[in-house]
Amino acid sequence: MLKALASIGAAFLGFLAASGRIVIFAASALAAGLTPPFYLRVILRQMRDIGYFSLPVVGLTAIFTGMVLALQSYTGFSRFAAEGAVATVVVLSVTRELGPVIAGLMVAGRVGAAMAAEIGTMRVTEQIDALTTLSTDPLRYLVLPRLLAGLVTLPLLVVVADVIGVFGGYLVGVYKFGFNPGAYLARTWQYLETNDVVSGLIKAAVFGFIVALMGCYHGYHSRGGAQGVGQATTYAVVSASILILVFDYGITQALFAR
Repeated sequence: MLKALASIGAAFLGFLAASGRIVIFAASALAAGLTPPFYLRVILRQMRDIGYFSLPVVGLTAIFTGMVLALQSYTGFSRFAAEGAVATVVVLSVTRELGPVIAGLMVAGRVGAAMAAEIGTMRVTEQIDALTTLSTDPLRYLVLPRLLAGLVTLPLLVVVADVIGVFGGYLVGVYKFGFNPGAYLARTWQYLETNDVVSGLIKAAVFGFIVALMGCYHGYHSRGGAQGVGQATTYAVVSASILILVFDYGITQALFAR
């Protein structure tokens, strides 16, 4: 019994220690941005890599998510003669929940892994130590631009994902189920509020920061050559995905709980 309790306590203490290290790492990187030099070109390059190059996978995922959501909603609502609510359910689900979560998970798989692999390779090949030798702060040059780019870029991706996802629902509703296009668009706008879109963008900003933080943290602290880089990549994607779902519930509870 005592051994079981000891193992649980050790796991909990290890979790707290890891959380503390991540918080200190993020705070140190953000604090580095309070003083010059500022690497604006690096930030813009990271915004391009995170945002522009993620558009195809996010857009493709969003349109099929909207189409499937409309299909499933119609199947369920037809049992209660409430087919007219399909447009409302699609737009609210996409803007509040599915848009930011799907975009966050897709970016975590594409960008988080790339960040961990790139920074991890720099760590095991001693390039980060070389930056320090050249009086360049690695946190300022490598980590901070990625954190800022993730924070700014993912909300822009989610705006695109929201539009594409709602359009996917429109295609299914109008061309498969025969809804009137004008009536469908009217129902889409009728119950959509500013808070629905803003809440999704808040989630997206948090998710973008999480993805960049997990990718940079695990890559920065990778050890053990190629095997260590591979483990860092796996840890970055898994931890970012889990944290996205955890923070999704927390933000939803804070914004919509009555």
